[in-house]
This record gives sequence, C-alpha cells and structure tokens, in this order.
Amino acid sequence: MAIGSGTDRLMSDINVTPFVDVMLVLLIIFMVTAPMMTQGLDVALPEVAAKALPAEQEQIVVTVNKNNEVFINDDAVGLDMLGDKLLKILETRSSREVYFRADKDIPWGMGVRVMSRIREAGIEKMGIVTEPPTEAPAEEQKKETTQKAES
Repeated sequence: MAIGSGTDRLMSDINVTPFVDVMLVLLIIFMVTAPMMTQGLDVALPEVAAKALPAEQEQIVVTVNKNNEVFINDDAVGLDMLGDKLLKILETRSSREVYFRADKDIPWGMGVRVMSRIREAGIEKMGIVTEPPTEAPAEEQKKETTQKAES
C-alpha cells in the first residue's frame, strides 16, 4: 500500500445540487401562489383622459361589479346596508372621502342608487374611479381616413 500516492486529495468543489433543488421548489411555490395574491373584483371601468390623484391614506372604495353586487374594499355588502357600513368605517377617520368604482356595463340607475346611498351616509367627497383611455377607435378612423386621402 502506497501511502501518500496523491489520489486522496481534498475535494474543493461545492455541491450545488441541493441548492438548485431548493430554488426550484421555491420558484414553483411562487408561481402557484402569485395569481392568488392578485385577486380582486372583475370590473370593466370606463376610460377617461384625466390624470390620477395621489393617495394620502388607505382609501375606501365602493365597487359595483357587472352582476350589480356592491362591495366596500372587497367585502360584499347589500345596497340597503351600504350607508350603515360606511358610517361605521368612517367613525375613526378624519377624512370623509369615498371612491366609487363601477363596471361600465351596469345600468345607470344602479350607479345612481349606490351614489345616493353614499351621499346619504354623509360623505362629503366622492371620487369616481376610471381607466386611462386607450386609443379611441374614432381617432384611429380619422388617422386612416387622413392617410387614405394623402395617398
């Protein structure tokens, strides 16, 4: 037996296989849970050209979805209880401000009833949440007409 033959050297490589296994498991966990974290109410908002206002504190948002269901900050509430719930929430706040968010396809009367209940609760300031506009089809048609006329 040859002692010190040179084949018993220390292994200086780091085994990264366990690290890669753990990272892949974490990646899969994040990929599965990420869609659940962005849950919200499916509301198609109308589009406007006005700029968004900066937020100062946590906002109270009253939402009406396409099924005419009313929500306060993602919590379902009946239209008849809307005013009472808003009063309870606003007891601890100095600012009596509410944002109204409604699907663009709800009947106009439903939107008016919800806004009326918000006003009856003593809300002094109510903002309406909208989407920024995409290029309007009318503007696209004008551009196409202009381009055709030029050629």
